[in-house]
Amino acid sequence: MTGRYEIRLLPSAARQLKKLPIAVQGPMIDVIDRLADQPRPDGAKLLSGLGGGERIWRIRVGGHRILYQIQDARLVVLVVRVADRREVYDPTALKGLLKQIRGPRS
Repeated sequence: MTGRYEIRLLPSAARQLKKLPIAVQGPMIDVIDRLADQPRPDGAKLLSGLGGGERIWRIRVGGHRILYQIQDARLVVLVVRVADRREVYDPTALKGLLKQIRGPRS
C-alpha cells in the first residue's frame, strides 16, 4: 500500500449524504472512511459504459450505493454520488455528475 488516501466529497454528494436517514448515514460514513485505507475493497466494482474515460467505482451499503473516483497519483478518493440503489444509476443524474467531474470545458 502506498499510503492513506484523502477523502473528498463533491458538494452534491455531501448534500445527498445529509438527506439520508440517520440510520443509513452512519454505515455510509463508516464505509467512506474505510476507503482512505483501502480504496478498492472487496465488493467494489468499476462502472462501465460511462464514456469519456472517467473511472467511477461503486460500493454497496445495504440498499444504497456510493459512487467514487480514485485518484491514485494524488492519493485522493472523491465521492461523487450517494443514493438509493434505485436512483444512483439514473442516466440524467450520471450525465450531470460527469459534467461536474470533467469541469466546465465539457
